[in-house]
Amino acid sequence: MTDPYKVLKINKSATEKEVKSAFRKLAKAYHPDQNQDDPSAQAKFAEVNSAYELLSNKEKRGQFDRGEIDAAGNPKGFDFSGMGGGGARRAGGINPEDILKEFMGGARGQRAGGAQWDPFGGGMPRGAPAKGKDFMAQVLVTLEQAHEAQTVPMKLTSGRVLQVQLPKNIEEGQQVRLAGQGQPSPTGGTPGDAVLSIKFKRHKHFRRDGKDLRVDVPITLYDAVLGAKVRVPTLGGHVELNIPPGVNTTKALRLKGKGLYAKGDLLASLRIVLPKGGDADLESLMRFWREQKTYKPGE
Repeated sequence: MTDPYKVLKINKSATEKEVKSAFRKLAKAYHPDQNQDDPSAQAKFAEVNSAYELLSNKEKRGQFDRGEIDAAGNPKGFDFSGMGGGGARRAGGINPEDILKEFMGGARGQRAGGAQWDPFGGGMPRGAPAKGKDFMAQVLVTLEQAHEAQTVPMKLTSGRVLQVQLPKNIEEGQQVRLAGQGQPSPTGGTPGDAVLSIKFKRHKHFRRDGKDLRVDVPITLYDAVLGAKVRVPTLGGHVELNIPPGVNTTKALRLKGKGLYAKGDLLASLRIVLPKGGDADLESLMRFWREQKTYKPGE
């Protein structure tokens, strides 16, 4: 085979990304399916494929650059010219084909997607081309986005933006698979898929408890004593909550059906907030209460 760098039309200093880019461009140009009227296309495609097989393998590329193997991947110092006639043997009973099989890990290796690779078959995959690799990533979504099954954008490392439609009632850790949005196949097969794992963002108001949501609701001391209506946030907007006089703030108030996906409830924990900076009248009243109206919480 010709020098693989020349086949892919790249320099020896080419990065892995440049190697892959050059291969994709040439593989697309010479793919037999795209050149059915050109009998030489298959040979060109096979040559490009073989060059990529060598240069995409760090170990083999290093061996080639150091002069340990030739462009076909054969160890230098052995004569493989007699391989075509049924396994000719050299002096000493050495079979070059057996040496090549051992060097390459067997005459035929199993490739991804079930295709067989034959090192003696001209560099072409036998059977269906291998499918591209899946792209794995985690997607951060808000509780509101999950609750409403929104379409959320996801930017890939390549700069491409995918629009991900969230399934209804999605769970954290659940995977969403986007067919054909993964890595392209190096052998002209179908692209891989994008497999996205869902992760909920931390919310500024809500804490998840299964399908239930918990939220802290600040109230004044006089609302706790006298009762009031206060606004409480939910995933669908604010609602009014009736606080009964003398409410017990150790227990959360339950709003039915206001949890995640309307399958859970919203548990509102009341938090009494005193005036900033203190208040002399309030302090005087509390001293009176402590001395004259002592009580023990919970009794």
